[in-house]
Amino acid sequence: MSDYQISPVYPGDTRTLADVKALLQQEGIRLDPHVDYTCVMYDEDYHAIATGSCFGNTLRCLTVSHDHQGESLMNEIVSHLIQYEYDRGIIHLFLYTKCSSALFFGDLGFHEVARVPNQVVFMEKDPNGFARYLDHLAEKKTPQGRIAAIVMNANPFTLGHRYLVERASQENDWLHLFMVSEDASYFPYAVRKRLIKEGTADLKNIIYHDSGPYIISSATFPSYFQKDDLAVIESHANLDLAIFVKIAERLGIKARYVGEEPTSTVTRRYNEIMAQRLPEAGICCRIIPRNEKGGETVSASTVRRALHDGDWETVARMVPKTTFAFLKSDEARPILARIGKDDLKNIVHY
Repeated sequence: MSDYQISPVYPGDTRTLADVKALLQQEGIRLDPHVDYTCVMYDEDYHAIATGSCFGNTLRCLTVSHDHQGESLMNEIVSHLIQYEYDRGIIHLFLYTKCSSALFFGDLGFHEVARVPNQVVFMEKDPNGFARYLDHLAEKKTPQGRIAAIVMNANPFTLGHRYLVERASQENDWLHLFMVSEDASYFPYAVRKRLIKEGTADLKNIIYHDSGPYIISSATFPSYFQKDDLAVIESHANLDLAIFVKIAERLGIKARYVGEEPTSTVTRRYNEIMAQRLPEAGICCRIIPRNEKGGETVSASTVRRALHDGDWETVARMVPKTTFAFLKSDEARPILARIGKDDLKNIVHY
C-alpha cells in the first residue's frame, strides 16, 4: 500500500477533472462520456498519477502514470472502486480493457467473458457469472426445430419492431426475443419490456429473455481506449457477436433477425459485421427490409422525433395501439417531457 491518497472527483470540480483528463490523455486514453464516479490519486507534489471511474456496474478509464508503473497503484485504484461499488449495492462488476491488459486484471480477480482479438476484452468479477447466465437461459431451451433470435431495445416499440418479430415468428418454430435490459434509453426498461410483450402477445412461439448485463447497449459501450468512432462501433459489434454466438450455441439458435438500416450509420455498420460474422459460426443472418408507413420508414428514431415535435399523426401511424395507449397515458408524461426538451441530435441516432 502506497502513502498516496485517493480522492473522489466531485461534480463541478473543473480543476481536478482537468488533471484527470490530462493524465488520461498522457497515457493514450480519453475520459469516457459515460461515468458516474471518478477518483484520482495525487503524489506529494500534487501531480495526478492514477485514476479510475465507474459507470453503473462497470469500471472504466483506469490508468497509472508511466512514471509510477510498478508501484501497485492500479491495485489500489481498483480496490477503491470495487469498495465504492459495493457500498452502493453493486456486487456484480464488469470492465472492458485492451487485450494487452487482460492478464493484469485477471490477477486482480476479474475473469474473461469474451474477447475480440487486438480490440477489446470483456471481463467480470464473478468467476461463474456468465456460466450461470447461460444456465438460466437454458431453462427455456426449446425442442428441436427452426430456432431464431432477435435482440431488441424498442425505444419505444413500433410497428417496425412488430413487423420484424412477426416475420421471424412465422418463419421459425421458436423465437428467442432478447430485450435489452440496460436502462440507457428514454423509455425505462420496465416500460419497454411491457410494450414489447403487449405488442406481440398474439404470437405464441416467442420466448422472452431479459438481456441482463451481457448483451451490451451501444449507447453505453466504452469508447475511452478506442481510436475513433468507427473503432468503437466495430469493437462493440464484434464483442456483442462473440457473446451472442455463445448464447446461440447453448440455445440451439440458427438464425438471427435484424431490420435493414437505411439511416443509422451505427446500426448499418453493425449489420454489415453481423452478416459476415454470424455465418462463420453457423448462424444465418436475416436482414429484413424495414416496414414503411405513409412513404416513411418506421423506426423508433422517427417516432421519438415525432414525439419531440408533437406530431401525433405520425406517431399513430408508426406504433401499435398498445404503444399509442401508453404514450397517451399519464405514466408517459415524464418521458415525453424529457424527449420534448432534448436536442434532436440525441433523439435521432446517427
